[in-house]
Amino acid sequence: MACRISELVLECRDPEALARFWCEVLDFVELDRDEGAIEIGPREGFGGPQPTIVLSPNDEPKKAQLRLHIDVSPTDRDQEAELARLLAAGAVPADVGQTGEEPWHVLADPEGNEFCLLRRRIEPA
Repeated sequence: MACRISELVLECRDPEALARFWCEVLDFVELDRDEGAIEIGPREGFGGPQPTIVLSPNDEPKKAQLRLHIDVSPTDRDQEAELARLLAAGAVPADVGQTGEEPWHVLADPEGNEFCLLRRRIEPA
């Protein structure tokens, strides 16, 4: 028997704002609230093939590039159309030392947490 990732925890200053952003990006919904934290995930709820994200309040500012980041893949459009959608949702381009030749885009969420938009398309979950 092996483990599987069930949830990711992201500490943030504004769980409400990040929940809205990541729900828009991933087509997730709010699943739970507990002690200021907001858990978001697929409409089917916890325990499915995709992990949920717990946005946990923390007033400390982000100090460095995250050592772990999220990669997202378009499911129903090409990478450029998805990039435009993510930028309109509040993502911003981020520079983490990439050359510009990469087949992915490095972005940051409204609190500066880096994530990558990959070129590969996958089927919706």
